[in-house]
Amino acid sequence: MKKFGLIVLGVIAGIVALVNLGSLLGLALSALLVIAGMHFYLKGGSTLSKAFWIAVGIVGLLSAIANVPGFFGILAIVGLWYVIRKWKQQPLIIPTLTTTSSTDPFTNFEKQWNELNK
Repeated sequence: MKKFGLIVLGVIAGIVALVNLGSLLGLALSALLVIAGMHFYLKGGSTLSKAFWIAVGIVGLLSAIANVPGFFGILAIVGLWYVIRKWKQQPLIIPTLTTTSSTDPFTNFEKQWNELNK
């Protein structure tokens, strides 16, 4: 019964994600406009260019707000990811500072030094 629920959730999430591909593309374009507006505003020299890039950023922000179905598409993709993880029985591990292993040689040196001093 659990697999049936995962299949139903996966099919629904897949349909929603496919239906919202256009909105996702619009949302990505809006994010690109906002990022470009912020980048070139900080880089701009004259007041006129800064005003232009503020306007570009505001247009991108308004376009992102108008693409609300794109957010539903993102939620559907997250749902598909969840279904795939549950189907494969892989545990959901959220990386934190304590669970990630560091490849920094100084951190590993300090761990080994503390083990030697015990």
